[in-house]
Amino acid sequence: MYYYDENSFLSKLDRKIGRFAVPNLPIILIIAMALVYVADYMLASVGQPIFSNFLVFDRELIFKGQVWRIFTFSIVPEHDSPLFVLLSLYFFWFIGSTIEKEWGSFRFNVFYLMGYLGSVASGFIMGYTTNYYLNLSLFLAFAILNAEARVLLFFFIPIKVKWLALVDLIILTLEFIVSSWAMRVAILFSLLNVALFFWKNLYYRLSSRLRRRRFKVAYDRGSQDLEKEEKRRQKKAKRVKVKDLPPDQSDNSNEDDLFGF
Repeated sequence: MYYYDENSFLSKLDRKIGRFAVPNLPIILIIAMALVYVADYMLASVGQPIFSNFLVFDRELIFKGQVWRIFTFSIVPEHDSPLFVLLSLYFFWFIGSTIEKEWGSFRFNVFYLMGYLGSVASGFIMGYTTNYYLNLSLFLAFAILNAEARVLLFFFIPIKVKWLALVDLIILTLEFIVSSWAMRVAILFSLLNVALFFWKNLYYRLSSRLRRRRFKVAYDRGSQDLEKEEKRRQKKAKRVKVKDLPPDQSDNSNEDDLFGF
């Protein structure tokens, strides 16, 4: 569930300039990645330098005039294997289209733009950046919005998206610990869009869960107190009942029968 604030700055922007958003942005990015991969494959097959070498982010080359690298690094494929490229492009289309359908084109554009600007900023600061964490931010957004959704891992193992996201977060944490500062900055800056978009959503979830837990604790404590009070009442009632009972005449009646009176 995503909490929309109709009075937020983003909502106001959406109402004013949302018509200028780029629709179907995930499809556009996927087509661009696919074309880059085909070009790489064809050039590699004839022994030429791959096309991606001219697209990746390189701060020194950008300062020398190759400014297109600021934009083109985002469409460089993440894998070399045709199968993995096909799967990654399909998954990128699936999660991107799902988010865009739920949010609308404008919100999706802003989310992707914020991740992209974070990646560019980390590249200029540390000299290194990649689109891997930018694309990962889309998956994390999808996992937050659709935590209970199931996907087929390796095409036959059903698993909830939230568990895959948890594994990714664990891997990210380990990478952050053992990597260089360039990689750490790339991770942090590329995922700022997730933090900025979902901090309120996560806050509401956490506070709601804490309220439910406090209510359950109070309810259980109240139930225990009521149970103890009921036991005390029953014990008190038994003591009062014993005191109020008339003397037992059963022994006397037996004696009367015995002596014939």
